[in-house]
Amino acid sequence: MNQKTEFKRVSQSATENAKIVQSKDINGQNRLFGGRLMEWIDETAALAAMRHCGGLVTTCAVDQLVFEHGAALNQVVVLKSRVTYVGNTSIEVRVDTFVEDLETGDRFSINHAYLVFVHVDDSGKPIPIRYGIKIESDSEQTEWDNAVIRSALRKERKVYNI
Repeated sequence: MNQKTEFKRVSQSATENAKIVQSKDINGQNRLFGGRLMEWIDETAALAAMRHCGGLVTTCAVDQLVFEHGAALNQVVVLKSRVTYVGNTSIEVRVDTFVEDLETGDRFSINHAYLVFVHVDDSGKPIPIRYGIKIESDSEQTEWDNAVIRSALRKERKVYNI
């Protein structure tokens, strides 16, 4: 389980980012280009990871990137990230992405993803993450438990070069 001696709450590093879909973000189908959304997801996740680690991180893997719906020109896209798992040098972050209705404030899910980062020093060498996660809810425990499974699957794929 969580072998750290110091802990941070999930809420301490949670990050919310909002973007307006502009013409430079649109693909040939007049929807938000998936690559642009991936950039925004990576950036938002990295901020949560950096806040938790208290330093630099580099993207190691993207898991379960699921596109549920598109977003259109001038829509507001909201990205919410939170840490789900902390290993020795790696950290997993979940990002949920929504389109926000400006009139009602309602948010509609369009994407979710899990990203893995490695905590690094100034030269890019992996270094230990000082803080574990203080699990405070059933949903945070479920995220942790599922992250352990995803981590094992990533390691298995790496062994077999899948």
